Amino acid sequence: MSRIPLTKEGEISIKEKLSNLKFQERPQISQAIAEARAHGDLKENAEYHAAKELQGLVEAKIAEMENALANAQVIDVKEIPETGRVVFGATVKIYDIDNDNEITYKIVGNLESDPELGNISIDTPIAKGLVGKFVDDEVSIKTPSGNLNYEIIEVKHI
Repeated sequence: MSRIPLTKEGEISIKEKLSNLKFQERPQISQAIAEARAHGDLKENAEYHAAKELQGLVEAKIAEMENALANAQVIDVKEIPETGRVVFGATVKIYDIDNDNEITYKIVGNLESDPELGNISIDTPIAKGLVGKFVDDEVSIKTPSGNLNYEIIEVKHI
């Protein structure tokens, strides 16, 4: 199985979320199932079926996180010398040539991706188009919504 890239911060965050799922949410769901079971007939017990469905979702999420951590290649970008080159884990400030504005992205692994916070997955077209490029490079990135034209302003390892 291939290694899953993960930033150091992402590893810590996933471990915290996993702990919460295992030691807080899982017991609460088990309690809800027990309470619903006590109400009697399970065939028409909506609370029981909802709790069982939630239990399945939580167990799947736990398995996904445990698998990701087991196969993670944790990269601490702070240990990589800054050369002005875009690498996994780097925070990149770019100038959107077409829309005349600046955008800042941090290139992270899939599980830690959150575009609203500026964390984009290494597997996105934008990240793929930026990785390997240097400060002052102009890049044209083909995306499903059309071509994006950027100039790389700054690359930081924070």
